[in-house]
Amino acid sequence: MTLFKQLLGAAAIVLAATTTPPVRAADSALIGVRTETQSIDPHFSYVAPSKAAAHHIFDALIMRDADLQLTPALAVSWTHKGGKAWEIKLRPNVKWHDGKPFTAQDVLFTFERAGKVPNSPAPFGQFLSQIEKVVASDDLTLQITTRNESPQLLYDLAEIPIVSRHAGLNASTDDYNSGKAAIGTGPFRFVSWKPGGALELERNDDYFGAKAGFKRLSVVSMPNDASRMAALLAGSVDLIDSVPPDAMQTLKKDARFAVWQIEDVYATYLHMDTSREKTPFIRAKDGSEIRNPLLDPRVRQALSLAINRAAIIDRLLYGMGVPAGQLAAPRMHGFNPALKPAPFDARRARALLAEAGYPNGFQMTIHGPNNRYVADAAITQAVAQMFEQIGISMKVETMPSNVFFTRGSAQEFSIFFIAWGSAQGTASHGLRGVLMTYDKARGYGPSNRGRYSNAKVDELTIASINTFKPDEAARLAREAAAIAFGENGIIPLHYQVNVWAGKAGLTFVPRSDQMTLGQGLAPKN
Repeated sequence: MTLFKQLLGAAAIVLAATTTPPVRAADSALIGVRTETQSIDPHFSYVAPSKAAAHHIFDALIMRDADLQLTPALAVSWTHKGGKAWEIKLRPNVKWHDGKPFTAQDVLFTFERAGKVPNSPAPFGQFLSQIEKVVASDDLTLQITTRNESPQLLYDLAEIPIVSRHAGLNASTDDYNSGKAAIGTGPFRFVSWKPGGALELERNDDYFGAKAGFKRLSVVSMPNDASRMAALLAGSVDLIDSVPPDAMQTLKKDARFAVWQIEDVYATYLHMDTSREKTPFIRAKDGSEIRNPLLDPRVRQALSLAINRAAIIDRLLYGMGVPAGQLAAPRMHGFNPALKPAPFDARRARALLAEAGYPNGFQMTIHGPNNRYVADAAITQAVAQMFEQIGISMKVETMPSNVFFTRGSAQEFSIFFIAWGSAQGTASHGLRGVLMTYDKARGYGPSNRGRYSNAKVDELTIASINTFKPDEAARLAREAAAIAFGENGIIPLHYQVNVWAGKAGLTFVPRSDQMTLGQGLAPKN
């Protein structure tokens, strides 16, 4: 029985229990999301669900539209003054949700705060690493000095939600979660948030940009695919994200619903502990402690060759994916066409393990989230089964993404399934975030949870980030990627496809950065 048929059964139960869908005001909408935000603190976690929650309430200086192009937001213009100097002009007459004026002092406070949030599982420091100094020459003008010539600055500024100084000074993450400090300038005002429940929002009718299509918006956590689909079929929600791949074609044929899909900028991959002599979830077959096999590039190559990417895409994603040989998607600046997805070759994989000194394999546990990426738990299980075929005894542990990211950032795993997406549209973004040597102070490698390190990769990536010559930046990024993926610093699996479904009477703007935004949802005219 396919998942969709199971979902139809679940929907029937829902419909039997409630003969009519819940009545909601005509000017309200309810969105069911697979993964909820980790916090309302906009600087707590740089992952798509948390970024999406922040985008409802807060604005950055510069924003990205649905096509990921930079557009003015709290900044109306920016000028490169030459060398390391930039001038940013702020939007006049913007009010915080409590009515107080937005000024340059709020930006200065934000830049001081954003990289220092305690216990952040995915910190924002990387986006401040190029900034040497910021001065407010008046209430609506900033002078920024970068550490190097920094063409990436504008892309980095687009990643940092601006918070109010008066509400955020001395505020903790809990103060944002409770709403005490959740005062933004964005298209919606914060009403309430219950972890595991709903984020309740109210339209900001004083917003400087386009007004949201609904006065009230509820973003509800629905991590179970069957429950989320059943809610849509029963009419209990207006829109859902992460449509199960095997349900998409059926929904497309149903006139009651609309389906939106877009190619993703996210690449899934396996991250491995490549730094520690002893790693917590690998042992010899007899259970004894052994040196970390993942330190050996031959073992990492063997794991990559053991994975049948085409089978994962065909059987688990129903064709909704593309095999990956690097983090950067093909349309990104600096994509390296020479880096092909590894072929499936179990025989060669077994030979490499034997060559590395593991002819009988070893024991290993693979970890992954179970509510973050499409078919994430199933893919984690499938990869484990493929590793079994080359002689490795496997265990699988999956968990909610909030737990997963916290544990992964604490280096509690040996190998794990995860993904990275570059909304900046450059290969160097992924290299800086995932494959540069971890350096918290400089903001390098913040998502390098396996601690892969290669000085040449660092050198080339920094050079790529710091040149204003696009062709040179692309060349340097391609060289860095060739080294990092040649060593299997991480093991790329596939690029995702994002799919949403909703009621046919609605319009929705899909985004390739995985964010589900209520300001993109509106009734059809």
